[in-house]
Amino acid sequence: MFNSINFAAAGKSAGGIFSFILDNFAEMSAGDVVKMIAMWIIGGLLIFLAIRKEMEPSLLLPMGFGAILCNLPNSGAIGEDGVLTVLYQAGIRNELFPLLLFVGIGAMIDFEPMLSNPKLMMFGAAAQFGIFMTMSLAALLFGNLDEAAAIGMIGAADGPTAIVVANALGSSQLGPITVAAYSYMALVPIIQPPVIKLLTTRKERLIRMEYKPQSVSKLTKIFFPIFVTVIAGLVAPGSVSLVGFLMFGNLLRECGVLGSLSETAQNVLANLITLFLGLTVASQMRYDLFLHPSTLLILALGLFAFVFDTAGGVLFAKLYNVFAKNKINPMIGAAGISAFPMSSRVVHKMALKEDPQNFILMQSVAVNVSGQIASVIAGGLILGFFG
Repeated sequence: MFNSINFAAAGKSAGGIFSFILDNFAEMSAGDVVKMIAMWIIGGLLIFLAIRKEMEPSLLLPMGFGAILCNLPNSGAIGEDGVLTVLYQAGIRNELFPLLLFVGIGAMIDFEPMLSNPKLMMFGAAAQFGIFMTMSLAALLFGNLDEAAAIGMIGAADGPTAIVVANALGSSQLGPITVAAYSYMALVPIIQPPVIKLLTTRKERLIRMEYKPQSVSKLTKIFFPIFVTVIAGLVAPGSVSLVGFLMFGNLLRECGVLGSLSETAQNVLANLITLFLGLTVASQMRYDLFLHPSTLLILALGLFAFVFDTAGGVLFAKLYNVFAKNKINPMIGAAGISAFPMSSRVVHKMALKEDPQNFILMQSVAVNVSGQIASVIAGGLILGFFG
């Protein structure tokens, strides 16, 4: 008798919970319910890629979980007082999270390989070609220059810069732009090799580059981030906050008196801000904002941007070889995209696969860090023109 009563009570309780769950969906159309469930699947896919494939896990995992959080009916995570909304207003709308992340990134970067061979900086600049090609194509497709400029910044291969520019230009596509930027950064080892092989011959990929490291003084390494900030500020005032925070992080690294603070910036700060950034960006991945044909178009344009970034760097390197006495391996041009240090590793591994004795890692790193600076300056120039 007692058990029967318990079962009856449990049945009523379960029925009440089920009824309550259905009530949450009562005001939604069938189409909206399907879209919401689709966003759960997308969130689960991002979590899968982060855990199973280890693709940018520090960002894609919180982004995937956040996508689920903000796509629950009547979710308390969003709305006027929702925690994701508050974090978005405090960390993205005023650009705080991306800029703080730049401090950590700057502290990770060693500019010495680039400073010891300054001519390699031009290949980092050439690899930004995809930004402007994509922006032009997006302008034709979207008919809005501000939106096109924000989409073009996916080609920077630099998540924080893409977020800052999209936010500053008031883009309505912040979620898709961020997902595209970080997803393709994680896919660099898949995207770049076919493009590089298509544009180079085996003979070119076998070119060996003698590495003659030149001593770079501590004073030069300290002066460099200050110099870059001043010059970038004069040439592209819109880039001051982006370049300045990146270079400040590098100054922490190179000054020699703030070692523990530099390590904190590289590890604790960068990881914590990346976590909050992923959760916060997810607030813009609500089904009513994210599931549009324009999202697929932005993802396609992002792939286009990465392909043309890679192509621009390689083709510029090939052009350089036409006039240069000492030939360079044109693959290093592909490392000019800002996906640091993934792109330089990809190029180095490709060289070793062709010739186990061909070590071009340091040259690739030099071009890669040049691309980091160039992408930020490109973002500042776009803000100067369109912001």
